[in-house]
Amino acid sequence: MPMFRSAARLAAAASTLALLAACATHEVDFQGEGEGFVGEGAPVMAVLETPSVGTVGDDAADDPAVWASATPVTVMGQSTPGFVAGTDKKSGLYIYGLDGQILQFMPEGLLNNVDLVEGLTVGGKPQLVLGASDRTPGKTGVALYLFDPAGTGDNGVRYWGSIKTDVIEPYGFCFGKRGDDIHAILVGHEGELRQFVLTADAAGAPVAREVRRAEIGSISEGCAVDEATNALYIAEENVGVWRYGLDPASGAARTLVQPIAPGVLVADAEGLTTINDGDRRYLIGSSQGDSTFPVWRIDGATPEYKGRFVVVDGAVDGVTGTDGLAAASGVVGPFPEGLVVVQDDVNDTGTQNFKYIDWRDIRTALGL
Repeated sequence: MPMFRSAARLAAAASTLALLAACATHEVDFQGEGEGFVGEGAPVMAVLETPSVGTVGDDAADDPAVWASATPVTVMGQSTPGFVAGTDKKSGLYIYGLDGQILQFMPEGLLNNVDLVEGLTVGGKPQLVLGASDRTPGKTGVALYLFDPAGTGDNGVRYWGSIKTDVIEPYGFCFGKRGDDIHAILVGHEGELRQFVLTADAAGAPVAREVRRAEIGSISEGCAVDEATNALYIAEENVGVWRYGLDPASGAARTLVQPIAPGVLVADAEGLTTINDGDRRYLIGSSQGDSTFPVWRIDGATPEYKGRFVVVDGAVDGVTGTDGLAAASGVVGPFPEGLVVVQDDVNDTGTQNFKYIDWRDIRTALGL
């Protein structure tokens, strides 16, 4: 079940947040007590959180992906308006409801980053495709999964196949669509970039055709696609955030959107995600070194930095050391204008987990 804290704690935190929000243009420095340094940023609160991942005493929870359905779907016998997929990189893949409840767990091995995409028909049925970078020995590459939105009963996420690669340690992963083509982008720990077009053959098996390979330069992980501008964003952890073309013909050409810099993006630069808000689109990053989340508006010719937010104590505890994050736009179950989900490195009870943040709270905090 979603984990809520006491009403007294929430009321006190809400009062603090109201005072801080009154001068939202003046960012406040937060210093966690034993939970890692938290830098300057506009304060927001998470609405709820998932249970702790099952791996105890390890750097385990890593990366989420969010999906919303126009009509309720069935996951393992339970009706839900969508779900969040989250990796435990020591043991497998969780599927959470939009209320934070665990709907399914798949002990799939060492899955690091996960993403999902619509638009593929397999065996004559439209399917949701999930992909995760897989570091399991003997299976390194991209693990692929399917979910049938029309399924009933014990319908759930199911293993589909894999994309084999020469990348020794698969790390970051994201999907993107270019026209009708689904592109799968794998980022290796040492900075390898591999891009594939994913289809299904007549027998319903996955087929991946490599269309680009390039070298980012050093350890990299987070990636996200903005289809409207044909852009691929990649975080090189100790260098900054790059913008590539999603078109594989663009090769290794790129522009540095944001270098590592105090007060904006502090190494490690980790997860990346995009969110649409009407005709505006934003890129959100994870500044792991100071537990903040920089935001850029990306629907113009050049990405425009809009500020940073931090996740403070509220209904659930605040967020430090975030690795992966993901967002979904529009109506996402109980979130009418969008949902952002972030990994929390140091949870107040138990092991690492994922926090859910209402996009409206971020928009208000940053004055977007």
